[in-house]
Amino acid sequence: MSQRFLFDSSILGSVVGGGSAIDIPKLNIHTLDAASAFLLSYGFDVSNHSEVEKLWYYHRRALVLMVEKLGFNDSEIPELFLDHKKLGDIRQLLLYASSSDPDQMELQRWACAILRGIHVFVHAENDLFSSFSEEIQSQILTPFQDAIYHDGTTHQTVLKSTGISPESIELLGFEVKPFKTSSSTVIKLLAKPDALAMKIFDKLGVRFVTKNLFDTFQVVRFLIRENVISFPHIMPDQSSNNLYPVDMFMQVCDELAQRLDTMDDKTIQAAFDQKMTEMGDSVKFLRKENFFSGSDYKFIKFISRKLIHIKPAGGQESFSFFYPFEVQIMDQSAHERILSGPSEHEAYKERQRIAARKRLFPES
Repeated sequence: MSQRFLFDSSILGSVVGGGSAIDIPKLNIHTLDAASAFLLSYGFDVSNHSEVEKLWYYHRRALVLMVEKLGFNDSEIPELFLDHKKLGDIRQLLLYASSSDPDQMELQRWACAILRGIHVFVHAENDLFSSFSEEIQSQILTPFQDAIYHDGTTHQTVLKSTGISPESIELLGFEVKPFKTSSSTVIKLLAKPDALAMKIFDKLGVRFVTKNLFDTFQVVRFLIRENVISFPHIMPDQSSNNLYPVDMFMQVCDELAQRLDTMDDKTIQAAFDQKMTEMGDSVKFLRKENFFSGSDYKFIKFISRKLIHIKPAGGQESFSFFYPFEVQIMDQSAHERILSGPSEHEAYKERQRIAARKRLFPES
């Protein structure tokens, strides 16, 4: 057979066919020199001891993830791969992942699974946040925290403007979302075939809980008006809103603005509820599809970006880059559903875990 027409269909599909390298069933690396060349192209020079140690570090992270987070047993994993002293050379993983020997079929499967875990950890832990976490968190979160006021007398938490005509919105809660660990990021990347580390936008975020539906939209207006966020930096394809459609919200606001009577929160909410009832099944929400989240999880969510400015020590030239963060806003009733249904959140995590396990062993 002419070598001219021989192509590796898996790799070709990954490069120009829209597939993912994670889903390639087998590598095609059969010598240590070829493994060295592959790793050098990938980003690691095996002639550099510190870079080899880094690869072993990711090897350990992948094994810990599989056992402690994804529920594999130590006894399932070939002993050869559990102890780096027995494996000897990290490049051997690539050779085993390329093996066509029927006697090494199980080793080949596990080598590929471990390499998939290593690959995702490498991408998850080598972003800008790894190097500039303090600066990123400070520059993104400080404007939010400066706008939050806690009244020690009334024990209220409010969003408060410092302008000439101060505006305040009572909040039932404000929290900085726990920083997404690399393990949770890796599980998310494995669970969603179209996910990329550079597209994980919710490593950092904040959540507002308001008294009612109307206040959720007031929070959005406040954040823009007070320049806590810059709306041109919003990523439109990442926005979700299954609380209340924007066009319907504006219609109700236009109607309420014409009324001369004094309206309390209950009356305002009734107007929004009535419009929702009138529209019936024709109501269309903006919801970014997520196969793992439950339908009862109702909120406004958007991803914005902040231009982060870094001033290195020692007089080096300053530089800047954009970094994304998530804002979630929900009303009291939506938040109570989350609190009363932790099992739903656990079910969400379990669906992700099952999908991640299957991604490590796509052939099973």
